[in-house]
Amino acid sequence: MLNNALLFLLQTVLDIFTLLFLLRFYFQVTRVSFQNQAAQMVVSLTNFAVLPMRRVMKLVRNLGVAKFDLSTLLLAYITQLLLTVLSLWLKDFPLLIAGNSVWPTILALALLGIISMSVTIFLYAVLIQAILSWVNPHTPIAPVLNNLTHPILRLLRKHIPPAGNVDLSPLIFMIAAQLLLRTVLMPLENNLFAML
Repeated sequence: MLNNALLFLLQTVLDIFTLLFLLRFYFQVTRVSFQNQAAQMVVSLTNFAVLPMRRVMKLVRNLGVAKFDLSTLLLAYITQLLLTVLSLWLKDFPLLIAGNSVWPTILALALLGIISMSVTIFLYAVLIQAILSWVNPHTPIAPVLNNLTHPILRLLRKHIPPAGNVDLSPLIFMIAAQLLLRTVLMPLENNLFAML
């Protein structure tokens, strides 16, 4: 009982931090203005870990990729890795005696967690943006959502013409993202767990 409560709390907290680190990374990649309140909130909640990690990343020259600040992406991965290891430990998985053969699977599960959360971020960003475009297109969060989703939707709009005055690209993206999550990522995660 206590293990279940602790597992729930751990998953909630570490998933929130993974979300915040990924949002900060994608805000940078998609050039979201950090003057927006939502972006400022993400920055203030993640600075405690990002600023020290940036100093570490400078020592290794940002892994040879100078265009992006990879410290937030690395922190998201570390957070998912920590979540995977601690979840297995709380479920009484014998990590200490399992040997080195389980670690590639654990590393892959953490990477899969990052990919799934990234798809989910963009899925909900497109969904919220679509709803707000009908309800309140001038809300303060609209520029953030527009910058975040614009690269993906622009690519789809090149190939999907509007039906009358209705842009179908958000709907197509949401269907494709759900399909990717349900038919590829979730089964892959289940298969990796079965290997442990």
